Amino acid sequence: MTPASQQALINLRDLSTLQWYVIPLLALTFYIYTVEIKKARRSGDWNAIFAGLTVFGMDFINETWNGWLFHLSGYAGCWTTPGPTALRTMIGWNIEIMFMFAILGIIYYNSLSDNKDDKIFGIPNRWFWLVWYTAFCVFIEVALNIGGHLVWDWRFWNRSFEGIWLIFFFGYFHFFLAAYLVIGMKTVKNKIITVGVIYAIAIVANIIGLGIMGWNY
Repeated sequence: MTPASQQALINLRDLSTLQWYVIPLLALTFYIYTVEIKKARRSGDWNAIFAGLTVFGMDFINETWNGWLFHLSGYAGCWTTPGPTALRTMIGWNIEIMFMFAILGIIYYNSLSDNKDDKIFGIPNRWFWLVWYTAFCVFIEVALNIGGHLVWDWRFWNRSFEGIWLIFFFGYFHFFLAAYLVIGMKTVKNKIITVGVIYAIAIVANIIGLGIMGWNY
């Protein structure tokens, strides 16, 4: 087990580490969602909510398989967050990251043009923003890694050319691709089912890992 992994296990899901700044972050997240819900009730367009829930759900899946990798390897996850936090929820997840991903899908949705056929630099706007936000997330992740806040211990997950592309596609691209696909669905029923499946995958995997197996990640 790497030193970063050992450090990340300290105070894992320990509520005594909570800090007061979590409360305004929670309030701001609720505010953003209630504003979007109010808009949706007027317009009938719930895509902002679906985009927000989809991106967070995909991150939930990512953090779950990262935790499984850590436990099954006995070495490390692809990424580890061993530094100070108000609450470390998984080996590579903390409450600050969770709040960010809770609203990131809404940010993506609100960047889109009302006309899905509009283009930016010749690229359909939904795809442009999908790639843009993926690239921006990779940039932030690299900065956090350089600062020692996000530790990468596996040789294939690094700042090399090949590693960056791996992080691009398996770290973030599928978050926004899933949101893109969900908001493009024809019916609300299909959107609800798809988002439900995303969360079901993460929840079941954690029930098996944390609940049944008693793993610690």
